[in-house]
This record gives sequence, structure tokens and C-alpha cells, in this order.
Amino acid sequence: MKKLLWLLLFPTLAFAQYPNKPLRMIIPFAPGGASDFVGRILQPRLSELLGQQVVVENKPGASGNIGVQETARSAPDGYTIFLGNVGSVAINPGVFPNLPVNPVKDLIAITQVVDVPGVLVAHPSFAPNNVKELVAYAKANPGKVNYASPGSGSQNRLEMENLRKSAGGIEMVHVPYKGGAGPAVSALVAGETHVMFVTASSAMPMVKAGRLKVLAVAAPKRLVPLPDAPTMQESGYPGFETGSWQGIFVPAGTPKEVVDKLYDAAVQTMKTPEVGQRLSNGGVEVVTSASPAAFGKFVADETARWGRAAKEAGATVD
Repeated sequence: MKKLLWLLLFPTLAFAQYPNKPLRMIIPFAPGGASDFVGRILQPRLSELLGQQVVVENKPGASGNIGVQETARSAPDGYTIFLGNVGSVAINPGVFPNLPVNPVKDLIAITQVVDVPGVLVAHPSFAPNNVKELVAYAKANPGKVNYASPGSGSQNRLEMENLRKSAGGIEMVHVPYKGGAGPAVSALVAGETHVMFVTASSAMPMVKAGRLKVLAVAAPKRLVPLPDAPTMQESGYPGFETGSWQGIFVPAGTPKEVVDKLYDAAVQTMKTPEVGQRLSNGGVEVVTSASPAAFGKFVADETARWGRAAKEAGATVD
């Protein structure tokens, strides 16, 4: 009888002591992109609040799908958390027809942590200095302007497709790169391509160093770190506002006690002034969810929205 009672109580007692060992945070992209930037800023404070080290593990590949699968197949014990974004969680299901996991069903959404506005950037040697000049140049040189992205089904590519259509179907050449925004930005800096949409945090170091120039900001208003960069609306494209939200997830089946503890720690992390300031300096806005359930609904709605966008754009696997 005592043994049976112990077996029944053990899970509760174990999770009451959670966490009692280091955690790992899977980031589904290579270093250098927005996800890695955000993850490494919040990691120290999250570790402090949880009382255990949170170890960052970059798991790039397949437009973020490798990281999603690694997380979904991990033990649902709270020791594997996932920093997912709009691409890896909400866009990929509409682009990859045979995904072995379904992020909405196989992951539990904890909370959104940030929203990262997009920017349209170009190599400094590229002649156009704004959106109007880019469109005019592309029309005068059909098929001679190359744009980079982390993959054909990426948000970056869908944003450029939207611009192409909005500008009357300008002809540009898509050059996809693997491993997330970092490799694509590096290629743009090297002059392999001319232009791309990317998150502000991914481009900011290169912009500040003069190795990239900003043509426009895909946000409702100008960014504090880029006061001279006009918005897409100011550039003649109203309603062209995109952002790469990011949030924390755990494998489905993770106990509610653990979910609640991670939610509280994540929200406190994002409210830390130093964390918010460092993110703001990189053009990133802190945004947290009212509850795990609220974030879960948001993710489901985003998955449906981007699924329609991918279908309309004809986005396919590279």
C-alpha cells in the first residue's frame, strides 16, 4: 500500500522540485539570425529565474523543421524547451506537405516573447536606395536583380513575393540559402545577391557597420535604431507590415505544473529592463502572451493565415 501511494505521488513530487538539472533551449536556426540573437539575450536571465542553467543548442536545417522535430520527440518533462518563430511553427506546415510532426498538436505553446520587425536591405553597391528606385530598377532590368532568403517557403521569400506582386509583377531571381537568415545575410554582405527582406535584428550589426543599407522598414512606424529608414507605407506600400514573432514551446504532454512555471519565468525574463533594452537596441520588441492558452490560439490562427499565404504564393519545398 505504501509503495503504491509512493508511485502515485512520485510524479507530483518530482515536478514540484522542477527544475533540478540543466535545461536545453533548442533554436532551429544557425547562429547569426534573429532567433539566435533573441535566445542568447534571454538565456542568462531565464537560467537565473529557473535556478538551473539553460543551454542553447542550435539545430539548423530544413527551414527549422529539424529543431521542431527534435523538440517534439523529446521527453515531455520540461527539460527541453524550444524557441520557435513564425516560420518554423506557423509557415512550414503550409509549405512542407509531409511534415512528420504538427507543431500545433505536437508542441505546447508557452508564451510569445518578442516580435521582430522586418527590413528591406541591400548591398551597399546596389544602385537603388529606396523602394521606389528598387522597383524602377527591377522593371528596367527584368531577371537581373537577385534576392536572398532562407528558403522558398520562408517568410522572407513570401514577403518579397508580396512586394513583387504589389509592384505589378516585377521579375526578380530568388536565391535560397540553408540554415536560417544568418547564411542569407552573409551572402548578401558578400555581394552574392542584391537585396532581401530580413528581420531587423539579423541585419542590424551589418547595417551599423555600413556593410548593408536599409531601403525600408516593414513596420507600422520607423524603428528607433533606424530613424532615417522609411516604412513601407511611407514608401508607397500601405499595409505592408510584417514581423517574425518568436515564442517558447515544449513537447506535448508536458505537465501543467511545468508549463505554468516556465510561463512565469519567461514572462519575468522579458520584463527585465536589461533584457528589454538589449533587444530594443537590436530592433526587437518585447511581446508576451496573456497565458499559454492565449498563445496557443494565436499560433493556431497564424498557422491558418500563413497557410493561405503560402498557397497563394505557390511556395514549395526547395
